[in-house]
Amino acid sequence: MSGGAWTDVALVVVAVLALLGWLVWVRASRLDRLHRKVGASRAVVEAQLVRRATVAAELATSGLLDPASAVVVGEAARASLSASGSAGDVPVDLLPADLRALLGADPGAPAPGPSSGEDRGQAESELTAALDEVLDDADEVAAIAAEPAGEELLDSLAAAWYRVQLARRFHNEAVAQTQRVRRGLVVRTLRLAGHAREPRTLELDDAWPQGLARPGENAAARGGGTRGSGAGATT
Repeated sequence: MSGGAWTDVALVVVAVLALLGWLVWVRASRLDRLHRKVGASRAVVEAQLVRRATVAAELATSGLLDPASAVVVGEAARASLSASGSAGDVPVDLLPADLRALLGADPGAPAPGPSSGEDRGQAESELTAALDEVLDDADEVAAIAAEPAGEELLDSLAAAWYRVQLARRFHNEAVAQTQRVRRGLVVRTLRLAGHAREPRTLELDDAWPQGLARPGENAAARGGGTRGSGAGATT
């Protein structure tokens, strides 16, 4: 083989290797962007879950609920905030003295740290169940809305709940996309994911309560909806 032929072969090999290197770089960059997207979307979900639990705690301490319902919602809200790692910020001090006594909550006790994803999902699902029990009756919801600050609390809860559903759906879609890319042959063969943990979807019951009007609905429509799967109900 002549020197010119060897040169042509070398050029072809270099071009192929450069193309392969570029393709690997593109795939690695895409995977990195997806992991960042998952991290950012999870942070958004966490923020909205904390907001929902905070409003639920405000509702529990507003005096608008009967004592038993206030205890149930207060316990569930505190568990949600504890699971998020935010318990030291709001849960105990939000509760009035009599409710703290019923819950056995010590204001001076150290806040528990963040829990696992499964525990978080369980805590949020229990908060959903507690709120659904309170907001299931249209007449009771209307009575709450008729009280001073009652409608504002319900609207704040609805807004936070709606954002939870949207944010969780967006997050789970980002996770699913990342998982598909990670299962690719190139990614697995070259270990492009490195030591990054495989992301997991956030599974919890965030189905819409029957008696809670969705954001933008007329107050007269409260209680007219049907509790369905919503944007992010557990499947």
